Amino acid sequence: MATTKWVIDASHSEVQFKVKHLMVTTVTGNLKSFSGSVKTSKEDFSDAKISFTADMKSLTTGSEQRDQHLAGEDFFEIEKFPELTFNSIGFTKKADGSYQLTGNLSIRGFSKEITLNVEFGGLVKDPWGNKKAAFSLHGKISRKDFGLVWNVVTEGGGVLVSDEVKLLAEVQLAEEVPVEA
Repeated sequence: MATTKWVIDASHSEVQFKVKHLMVTTVTGNLKSFSGSVKTSKEDFSDAKISFTADMKSLTTGSEQRDQHLAGEDFFEIEKFPELTFNSIGFTKKADGSYQLTGNLSIRGFSKEITLNVEFGGLVKDPWGNKKAAFSLHGKISRKDFGLVWNVVTEGGGVLVSDEVKLLAEVQLAEEVPVEA
């Protein structure tokens, strides 16, 4: 059976994280520069092999001061660890259009196996005849698992930044069509 390669259409995709600040509000961060590919031989993607890379310098939260803090030694150490990577080890179909994606996430020199929930949005052809596939991903990680331990205890005994980080992505894939030489 032939293998199909798909690539992330970054202009129609987004990758976000959400974390509690002062344990009462949620701050959203975005990774603006990323790439990835999916290889599969099945129309329903149930045998998909997925790789993803994000440029940590593209991280933005809407606050330049916060973004600079996140880029530094207290958090991501972006100069030393410029990329976040994910490589799948399993993509299991759970129900019609629902999957569990398991893989190794590497952030800041730490790698940990994580599981994300995935909803398959479907397959379509765009107006130019290109085949597209869409997926929504979500899950949670502990930032401490990736060496992200900086925090401040507030006067009331709470913390400035929660340990739990929600991961969200809306991904559109484009079928890579081989070019004949």
